[in-house]
Amino acid sequence: MDEGTWVVGVDVGGSGIRVALAPGGWPTDLARARTVEVAAAARVSSSAAGQDADALLGRLLPALTELSTGVPSGARIGAVAVGATGMALLGRDLAERLPGPLARATGTERLVLAGDAIAAHVGALGTGAGVTVAGGTGLVAIGYRAETGWRRADGWGHLLGDCGSGSWLGRAGLEAALRAYDGRTGGSPALLTAAERRYGPATGLPAALQPHPDRAALLAAFSPDVAATAEEGCPVAGALVRRAGEEIAASAAAAARAAGLTAPRLALTGGLFRLEPLRRAALDALTAGLPAARLREPDGPPLLGALRLAAAAASGVLPWPLDPPLLDLLHRPA
Repeated sequence: MDEGTWVVGVDVGGSGIRVALAPGGWPTDLARARTVEVAAAARVSSSAAGQDADALLGRLLPALTELSTGVPSGARIGAVAVGATGMALLGRDLAERLPGPLARATGTERLVLAGDAIAAHVGALGTGAGVTVAGGTGLVAIGYRAETGWRRADGWGHLLGDCGSGSWLGRAGLEAALRAYDGRTGGSPALLTAAERRYGPATGLPAALQPHPDRAALLAAFSPDVAATAEEGCPVAGALVRRAGEEIAASAAAAARAAGLTAPRLALTGGLFRLEPLRRAALDALTAGLPAARLREPDGPPLLGALRLAAAAASGVLPWPLDPPLLDLLHRPA
């Protein structure tokens, strides 16, 4: 590893934090990066400030310390980029509280704060125009072209949106499970069996989920069970997976329209699309709802996007338009 300028990328998802340290320049992949992953669900503070910055820093700073052993003597951190779920809508605490500790921990003068959708797009499509759907615990679609800038669809969180996401599908599956428990229409005995296998007796589900600040991640944990139950032939689970695909396609189409893209490059990124039944459902719905889209494999995950954002900031030129709080570049004294 050479001396010189290094950069740090941070991807904060609904169920984990991923951090990468790489030599400066323009990382085209993660092969040269040192990475660490911390299992930690995103938490919303009890105040109106949004995402809990203290909880994030408590996990992030030790990970940065661990990675810093890979920086050669005499090298410096040119920039840090954080792509975080909820940054656009619940990121006030993050914007106020992250810069100081991160500057002190890394010595950097440049900090990029971005929504998870921005990091996902930059990781998937780089500087190019197109639409990226980032699906995991939550779900957001982002459309981008230079003339219109960033155009987001959904990403409203698990209480109001994130339609088609892991938390959305998990919650819908649990509702179908409880319908079966009650004997109401629309229930699925197969999903009830899967829910009790994962969470325990059905009567304990409210206590297992509702009091927890990371309940979005807990709901999302059931989405693989819904997908697997659909594959086994459960009609209720199959209908839920198809509906999730339709919601994903609707968000992608909305982001494309808002950005003025009629035949966009389209990337699907995030752990949600590793659920093969859901990926198939999304592609089927996209064929109908956005037929001119050109599907392409992402260059890399949102962590690559965070590294690319940091590398660009370290060079002094950010090729994407700033749009706080969706994308912001802060200059802080080291």
